[in-house]
Amino acid sequence: MMGRREFITLLGGAAAAWPLGAQAQQPEQPKRVGVLGGSAESEFRSRFELFRDRLAQLGWMESQNLRIDYRASDNKPGLIQAYARELISVGPDVILADPGPAAQALQELTRTIPVVFITSTDPVDAGYVQSFAHPGGNMTGFTQFEASLNSKWLQLLKDVAPTVTRVAVLRFGGIARARRDLVTIEEVAGSFAVTPIDLLAKDDPADIARVINGFANLPNGGLIVPPSTVFQKHRGLVAALAERHRLPAIYNNRLFVDGGGLMSYGADPLESFRGAAGFRILRGVKPADLPVQAPSKYELVINLKTAKALGLMISREFLLNADEVIE
Repeated sequence: MMGRREFITLLGGAAAAWPLGAQAQQPEQPKRVGVLGGSAESEFRSRFELFRDRLAQLGWMESQNLRIDYRASDNKPGLIQAYARELISVGPDVILADPGPAAQALQELTRTIPVVFITSTDPVDAGYVQSFAHPGGNMTGFTQFEASLNSKWLQLLKDVAPTVTRVAVLRFGGIARARRDLVTIEEVAGSFAVTPIDLLAKDDPADIARVINGFANLPNGGLIVPPSTVFQKHRGLVAALAERHRLPAIYNNRLFVDGGGLMSYGADPLESFRGAAGFRILRGVKPADLPVQAPSKYELVINLKTAKALGLMISREFLLNADEVIE
């Protein structure tokens, strides 16, 4: 894997650095970019705008040298496959895909059209790439996760809730990497004086409520929610259940905290959308030769209103170390 700080310019490349006169002397057919979003429309649209704005900064202008075909399934799984087929049928030069289900749909349908995935937690395990350094196929993109986050989540959870002795790891059984999250947490749990508990849930609100309600019967509990598009989709429910049962919880994504969750520690999701515009695929570089990029920074966000509702006293030092405090 590349170093976290080695964030290279990878979709539009250095077009903005070309003299305007040189660009004018090199007329080209407009490049075509497909965009496939699988999350909520309001959430995905705002991130797509960042991607489009960054493309413009790099010299790729709609109605001039660029055409964008945009599809967003708005959390409707049945639409992802249909939209993926539509985008492939127009023969784009590259397709931007987020989150995992969108990338998976494209992988099943094409092995030739370049695809840039945005938030894959383990692209090797998913079969998108052969390795981080050498993707080797038609896909490359961004990972939002590294193994050291597991111990960091435990540390932060104990910092705000020292009395926690049981930590549930909420997992979706359809992700192989989720098992490794649990194993990694089990390996370091002893140093934090906690007992890890496996909470395996289906992609179903009733089942998510069942496993969290059952765990809440145990004393001194806390909750870790690793990356998962399933739980991100149900984040309002997960955060509400944690607060109802007074469970201190840490999430991988700030969207949970914006929705009432206690705190999150994870990669800035906007960084990948901005960075995707820099992939040099529109300049002819193949995805196979563009390493998967790791985050260059992680952010800690805490919701003080939720902390007070849980009866937690957050230290001044902890708040000073947070990237954002929601009051």
